[in-house]
Amino acid sequence: MAFDISKMRNIGISAHIDSGKTTTSERILFYCNKIHQIHEVRGKDGVGAVMDNMELERERGITIQSAATQVQWKDTIINLIDTPGHVDFTVEVERSLRVLDGAIMILCAVAGVQSQSITVDRQLKRYHVPRVAFVNKCDRQGANPVRVRMQLREKLGLNAYMMELPIGLEDKLEGVVDLVSMKAIYFEGESGVELRYAEIPTHMVEDCKKFRKELIEAAINFDDDLMEDAMMDEENDYVNLDHEKIHAAIRKGTLAEQFVGVFCGSAHVNKGIQPLLDAVVRYLPAPNEVENVALDLDHNEAEVTLESVDNKPCVALAFKLDDGQYGQLTYTRVYQGKIKKGEELYNTRSKKRFKVGRLVRMNSAAMEDINEGCAGDIVALFGVDCASGDTFCSEGTNLSMASMYVPEPVISLSITPKDKQAAMQMSKALNRFVKEDPTFRTYTDPESNETIIRGMGELHLEVYVERMKREYNCEVTTGAPQVAYRESITTQGPFNYTHKKQSGGSGQYGRVAGFMEPITEKDYEFVDAIKGGAIPNEFIPSCDKGFQKAMKEGSLIGAPIVGVKMTINDGQSHPVDSNDNAFQIAAIGAFREGYAKAKPVILEPIMKVQMTAPTEFQGNLFGLINQRRGVIVDSTDENNSSTVNAEVPLSEMFGFSTILRSSTQGKGEFTMEFEKYGKVPNAIADELIKKYQDEKKAANK
Repeated sequence: MAFDISKMRNIGISAHIDSGKTTTSERILFYCNKIHQIHEVRGKDGVGAVMDNMELERERGITIQSAATQVQWKDTIINLIDTPGHVDFTVEVERSLRVLDGAIMILCAVAGVQSQSITVDRQLKRYHVPRVAFVNKCDRQGANPVRVRMQLREKLGLNAYMMELPIGLEDKLEGVVDLVSMKAIYFEGESGVELRYAEIPTHMVEDCKKFRKELIEAAINFDDDLMEDAMMDEENDYVNLDHEKIHAAIRKGTLAEQFVGVFCGSAHVNKGIQPLLDAVVRYLPAPNEVENVALDLDHNEAEVTLESVDNKPCVALAFKLDDGQYGQLTYTRVYQGKIKKGEELYNTRSKKRFKVGRLVRMNSAAMEDINEGCAGDIVALFGVDCASGDTFCSEGTNLSMASMYVPEPVISLSITPKDKQAAMQMSKALNRFVKEDPTFRTYTDPESNETIIRGMGELHLEVYVERMKREYNCEVTTGAPQVAYRESITTQGPFNYTHKKQSGGSGQYGRVAGFMEPITEKDYEFVDAIKGGAIPNEFIPSCDKGFQKAMKEGSLIGAPIVGVKMTINDGQSHPVDSNDNAFQIAAIGAFREGYAKAKPVILEPIMKVQMTAPTEFQGNLFGLINQRRGVIVDSTDENNSSTVNAEVPLSEMFGFSTILRSSTQGKGEFTMEFEKYGKVPNAIADELIKKYQDEKKAANK
């Protein structure tokens, strides 16, 4: 039987932490007959969720690494990718979205749109991933899916419409009403396996008609045929419209990213999952309905549109690496052509050929051997030496997939191994983690000779230190967390610097003049305003290089400099003594001269913090923010729970989770993510400068 690509979906599940993503994934596996028992994320049986296959994930009850599993729903194959919700693992989300064609966005029926939902939404929009929304936890006290729908509109600007209404809420949740077919669906039998279709309960009929009318009026905008049929409807109640036409219109709107269907239920009590799977098949795109672009490296990175067909040269992207017990496992999405066992492929980044040895299909931690992976499929390769984000091509093709967005790390920790044995294991572990995770960096501090690890947050680094211990049996001691400060300027700074060196033989000469000024849009900009060849053309790039070198280390605290626009408008050269090196040194001197005049300041990472606690602790939350130089953005009170959004400097947030717990009797929780860089107050800036100068003096002794 030939493989039908239109019967395939590559979808991810993304949401705020604790919205029930992994629980929903478990139910999907169960209803697609992939697993025969349901286990909870934090279940009493101690098994943990299938998709959380790392010991650490099961202990903490959070997803750290995305896992890929293939299931079949009716006649459609679904590659399901479970992604982390915790912001520290945002690169995992990025990585997954890069290879997905559609997504299920899960929201909690009580909490609604939370800070991480906003981040996820931004990521989905960045990669143009169509989505359906699932309002989970409708069985919890205070659940209100219609309010969540409104939040999707107001906070995320999505064109969201109810596709279902719940029958009963909280502990009275019985089933859902499908607003297209206008049928009630009840989930019966053990674990809700059997679906019973019935008439809508009489007390809900009016509500259902109202929401259905809204839905149809939104859908007709995407299909002219349906619009005509609707206009012919004299009663104006749209009862007789063809259901298939409605589905087709909603699909059009969803694929154009102009419509989001909202489904509801509760994964925990096994209600609402099967209609959600139907929606995935009905509304989300097949691999051949998504435009994927690669860059042609032989023709100046011209864009090439890839086709999801088997008879073209193979193009595939390695989007995730995993070190298993049998060596490195490389998760790969095939965009064009086929990957076959035993054939040769070419890595366009490393320019190396390799042979496809073992080819497997992953079902979370279990795997099955296969002979080929078709266009649109997600497979895993064994034993291939590559990095995350590499492109694999057939012989004679030299294409590269556009790279992922990787945010800069904001926090660093020094780590010291306990003994010699641990030092060897530590270097192994760090090599692997850096390969796996582009947001995790490591370097050796030249002054103190310490190993420094950098990442996206305390939890991010904590998990890696813990993994060293468990997976590599490597004990390390960690130093105090350090914040990634930056320096910048606040006003214009002119410069006119001459570098002159005369010593036996040929000397060095270069003069660079111009001004620097602050910019906000990017970290650095170079403007060449030289007239009349004051600096010869061949030395202009040397000036640019010199400026960029100078920006690596500021004079205040030695932090990298950002937000500077350098304009050169004058200079001088010497027919004999001028060269590339002389102008680079002159540019460094010019930069430092201008920098001292441009009123430099220190910038620090400001985090977007969201705290939630029972309403009685709202005053405590405000107090915690004020004590940490934070600014409260807004606060909301719903269902006896207060949510406070604030912007707080990262340096004030270390160890915050313990303080929050003790201030709220263990009931408060928070999430934070990087928002922007902001100016450090003068008093703290003075402290930082003094500390930096003292350290410098100590190092020079």
